Amino acid sequence: MKGRVYLIGMGMGNPETLTAEASAAIEECDLLLGATRLVEPYIHSGKELAPLIAAADIAAKIGEMPEGTTSGVLLSGDVGFYSGARGLYALLADYEVLSIPGISSLSYFCARICTAWQDVHIVSAHGRSCDCVGAVRSHGKTFLLTGGDNRAQDICAELAERGMGELAVWVGERLSYPDEAISYGTAADLARKDFDSLAVMLVANPAPVRTGVAVPGISDDDFLRGDAPMTKEEVRTLALSKLHLYSHHILWDVGAGTGSVSIQGALAVPDGQVYAVEREQAALELMAQNKAKFGAGNLKLVAGEAPEALQPLPAPDRVFLGGTSGSMAEILGIVFDKNPAARVVVTAVTLETLAEATRLFDGMGLKNVEIAQVSVTKARSVGAYHMMTAQNPVFIISGEGQG
Repeated sequence: MKGRVYLIGMGMGNPETLTAEASAAIEECDLLLGATRLVEPYIHSGKELAPLIAAADIAAKIGEMPEGTTSGVLLSGDVGFYSGARGLYALLADYEVLSIPGISSLSYFCARICTAWQDVHIVSAHGRSCDCVGAVRSHGKTFLLTGGDNRAQDICAELAERGMGELAVWVGERLSYPDEAISYGTAADLARKDFDSLAVMLVANPAPVRTGVAVPGISDDDFLRGDAPMTKEEVRTLALSKLHLYSHHILWDVGAGTGSVSIQGALAVPDGQVYAVEREQAALELMAQNKAKFGAGNLKLVAGEAPEALQPLPAPDRVFLGGTSGSMAEILGIVFDKNPAARVVVTAVTLETLAEATRLFDGMGLKNVEIAQVSVTKARSVGAYHMMTAQNPVFIISGEGQG
């Protein structure tokens, strides 16, 4: 081993929240590394200080030190709770690494508001895309780390907009410091306040909605429909299964119509994001209503026509093409430019669309290509009798890029 490295959980920032074990480890160190606010208190300690944050920079600095140096990486909160320690373990494989736990913002905040946290659902909304409203809707207690575009007041405003404005919310700012502030109120009330950019919050929902597995099981009648086109339940279920969705995926639904595929896709990727692209204003308004009805907070409505509307979107993992208006080649070109390994599912009701999709999939060298025809016949009442009525057959074409 080249030397010893302590990964030290510094608690909430106030030295009074530092554990005795952490203090002893810091005392032993020759070199201290970490965010400026964490290393600054040791400026007169006689130790070498390196104000660094990126894991690669920290590992490189430790690697420059003489063999036998004892280094300490100072990390806010606890080393196991959304901590930079996670990215350091592999980089420091040649060292003796000792992790020192600290007090996390979760345990500190819940103690301050006198609530247990073993049943709390945890969401990090700090600098990342997430479905905060969906998490609150489906859990009794939700703890959120805020920051970036997801400030506490913004999350409260979205809760109020989605009909959850009366939920009880606690927001903590500057925790452990002399100017610590903890606010309590309804989501609607706190939406009008201005909170620190790095606040934490806990939302209590006495009547959570457990959605369960989201891909199968939503009836056509559950959607608000209007005159916008909708992928019917049986075809929708098969198309979603062909998408092979994982919880973190980014999904594009191009030609979204009522949003039935988008809604079920959003519920199936709670840690991901769905972008529903639609050019018709009436369909967008209907989709917004369905989004609110199902609490699909990770669904983004994109007004515009493909392919132009696709250019600003993040690279997709999965793409559903329900309507391309003659632009399938251009759409697929953008998809595979952004992600050469994307998986695409196309539904077609005409032989011409089937032929175009087959030609493009072959010409672009897609792999694992499958073509299935779905014919659905459903019963309808005719007086005292029931007759079977056939729906138009639908082709489902799926495949994925070579990556």
